[in-house]
Amino acid sequence: MVNIGARWKWSIAAVALLGLATATYFLKPVTGPPRNLALAGDAARGAYIIRLAGCGSCHTDHENSGAALSGGKPLTTPFGTFYPPNITPDKQTGIGNWTLAQFSDALSNGNSPRGNLYPVFPYNDLTLMSDQDVVDLYAAVMATPAIAHTTPPNRVIFPFNIRLLVSGWKNLFFSPHRYHDDPSHSASWNRGAYLANGLTHCVACHSPLNALGAVTSGKRFTGNSGGGPGGKAPPLTVLALLQDGYTRDSFAETLKTGLTPNAGKVGGEMGLVISDETSHWTDDDRKAVADYLLNLK
Repeated sequence: MVNIGARWKWSIAAVALLGLATATYFLKPVTGPPRNLALAGDAARGAYIIRLAGCGSCHTDHENSGAALSGGKPLTTPFGTFYPPNITPDKQTGIGNWTLAQFSDALSNGNSPRGNLYPVFPYNDLTLMSDQDVVDLYAAVMATPAIAHTTPPNRVIFPFNIRLLVSGWKNLFFSPHRYHDDPSHSASWNRGAYLANGLTHCVACHSPLNALGAVTSGKRFTGNSGGGPGGKAPPLTVLALLQDGYTRDSFAETLKTGLTPNAGKVGGEMGLVISDETSHWTDDDRKAVADYLLNLK
């Protein structure tokens, strides 16, 4: 049976976005505060940031034995299938010709040299990154082996395949800014807030999305039933974590080993994230994320 309700939902969303794009076409692009890009980059530190940001989880096609960061892993969304690009320093098929300023613009403002980036790339969260982390990440990416690999074109349904419309999305949902510590909380809590909301973008997968693919207002960390590129993701609210038997130490242990307090094992997309990313984090960073989530109001 055809789901008429869902069809109308996406049709109305498309019409709304078209109208919004028309209204905002001549508005000033959404741009965050300038960054200090004169800092010295540390590729070794940046290699750890690659782990924190989960770059390999999306930009490596593990199922087809793709080379690290060479792109091509299909991400299925209600708007179509996206293929994350090759971000190795190959000059023809990767980002070897990108300057640090262009790299920063992608992370901070959702722009590439070719125009708007789709928000399936989580610049809505990565915009919170510190200047030093951006510079170090660039140094690390440019130090990785250059892989010649052309990724498939995105298969996005009309009208969302018109990149200009992303300008409207940004004006509605994107507010580029940097993370600033909350003095009412500990250093560990603030580190966890920076990671979960920004660099590791946990909020992007573990929150419901609205009809236009943005995190639903007031629903951060309340779980995603399957409308995003990460598929289904459980809630990470304090209540949900406590009901699952989590403490700070046991949550940090799950991020390290994939084992849950009830003797289960994390699988699916999150299992891959744990094996490739969070298991390589420092103990302090795993505990910081736990500190934040288990004390989130």
